[in-house]
Amino acid sequence: MEFSQATVFDVLDLCGVAVFAASGAVLAIKRKFDIVGLLTLAFVAALGGGVLRDLLLSRGVPVAFDNPKYAIVAFITGVVIVPAQHLIERLWRPVLVLDAAGLGLFCVTGASIAAERGLAAIPAVMVGVVTATGGGVIRDVLAGEAPQVFQQDSVLYVIPAALGALAIVVAHGFGQLNLSVSISAALLVTAVRVASLKFRWHAPLPHWPQLNR
Repeated sequence: MEFSQATVFDVLDLCGVAVFAASGAVLAIKRKFDIVGLLTLAFVAALGGGVLRDLLLSRGVPVAFDNPKYAIVAFITGVVIVPAQHLIERLWRPVLVLDAAGLGLFCVTGASIAAERGLAAIPAVMVGVVTATGGGVIRDVLAGEAPQVFQQDSVLYVIPAALGALAIVVAHGFGQLNLSVSISAALLVTAVRVASLKFRWHAPLPHWPQLNR
């Protein structure tokens, strides 16, 4: 069966919404939020990056508010997570894996949409990164935690997203952007993020000169 590129990216987008919503719901359970807080965190984690993407690209009303299916997927995912509250201590590691999967899926869809709208390579990559990381940043801030991307001891987060977005932009530039490339890029980003969690890979720290006082 043949699927259009638009259909493929729509499916990937919804998958990203689901996994980020799950990460938000699990974090809400860990922080002992009530059901309103849980659904709010699931919603912003799932759709925050997409809203930022649409605002940056001047796409009018963000898709998250214009098409109800995205909010429905986010809320349903949050509700499905609720029965697993008693497993919360075991779920903290999976939330990071879910976050990694969302990172991979959203950097692909964000960069694809930006490239399709004719943005140059660097801006398109930046849009992909914002799409991938924006929801997670908002999620962590609302949960009262320092966003992972800004923590001093954080492992690779933005860099895998940037590499995945770059792969998509390059493939689009050569007219080779298709389902296989998109899924491969998403899986690569997810794998690098998960590996960085396991092996504690960090971005290099700048070594500032000591100033005499």
